[in-house]
Amino acid sequence: MNYRIEKIELTPLHVPFKDYVIKAMGEADSGLGMASRSQESWLGGDFVICRLISNDGSEGLGESFVWLPETGVSPYQIIDAIKNSLKNYVMGENPFNIEKINYRMDVNLARNETAKGLIDMALYDLLGHIKDISACYLLGGKIVDKIPIAALIPLGEPMFMKGLVRSYYRRGFRSFRLKLGKSPEKDVEILQAIRRALGFNIRIRVDYNQAYSPQVAVKAIKAIESYNIDFVEEPVRSDDYVGMAFVQNRVDTPLMSHEGFFTLKDFITLVELKAVRVLGLNSDRPGGVSKALKALNYAKMRGLGVVLHNQPLGIASAMHIHFHAAQFYSIDYATELFGQEMLEDDLIQNPIDYSDGTAKVPNGSGWGVKLDEHALAKYATDDTIVIEK
Repeated sequence: MNYRIEKIELTPLHVPFKDYVIKAMGEADSGLGMASRSQESWLGGDFVICRLISNDGSEGLGESFVWLPETGVSPYQIIDAIKNSLKNYVMGENPFNIEKINYRMDVNLARNETAKGLIDMALYDLLGHIKDISACYLLGGKIVDKIPIAALIPLGEPMFMKGLVRSYYRRGFRSFRLKLGKSPEKDVEILQAIRRALGFNIRIRVDYNQAYSPQVAVKAIKAIESYNIDFVEEPVRSDDYVGMAFVQNRVDTPLMSHEGFFTLKDFITLVELKAVRVLGLNSDRPGGVSKALKALNYAKMRGLGVVLHNQPLGIASAMHIHFHAAQFYSIDYATELFGQEMLEDDLIQNPIDYSDGTAKVPNGSGWGVKLDEHALAKYATDDTIVIEK
């Protein structure tokens, strides 16, 4: 059969955080659960859900998670990019021509990796449904049935953060991302409290959310290195690549960029500057599954560590789980998926199995999850945009 994409549906959403999450995030001076300078309130997640429909009736789902202080684009800007440009390289195309579709999107629309990645992600789900196979078999296979996941601990007082770590430890989590950055002295106090309580049988990564200058970042990281930190995320301003290199060359702990990494070339530049030693991937950075695979391969050829991390809804969570399961030997750290903990709803009918600090690969074709239409209508911030021939 000659398959072709006949329809694109795009829905903007806002899903609020759970009440206890907002309360926990309020422990930080910023009210955001981190040392961010943003003056934007953060009470939930903004998303775009994409549905691609082919001429045989098969459907593929994609999901983008955006926050203006980081992504710089809103759900409406993503939809506008697809509606007024990217549709031209998707509509009527054979969904199996993923490389062709990505090439045409790249050469005809600069940047906008989030919009392109949304399409790319939906293509893999669509192919899984057309072939009636799990998406992980399109990404390399199914090496494991479940993956380890990490818990996100918001910035707060040491005893508060220690209590959260202990709570998640009891639930089976053994890896934790700690939000730090109030001051180097406070960072040490937090790590000291947690290591004294739980010892060195847990793995810790830290995220400064751009809190420090390069000089202070060096001091802060050196002060906590004895606590055995897996890696440090975004210690300086996201656009200060030279500052990241300054820090990485003066500390032993690997650095990772998140807010400063949107494209493949961003990552290559950071690596060539010797500014990072860990690649942090998600469905939006560097934009879809195809580019994530390319970034992963580049990172492994350069001997770098790799981690998957995001706080998405159920669709993108399933994508991350499939990706990790298929590339298990190349992923060095527990995947951080925390949307199921933070958000009111994950917008899928069949819950993903999160138990004992792991996430099980969803069964079924494609991503193995089905969209909850009632939840979609509940959290939609505008009408669904339908694009068809």
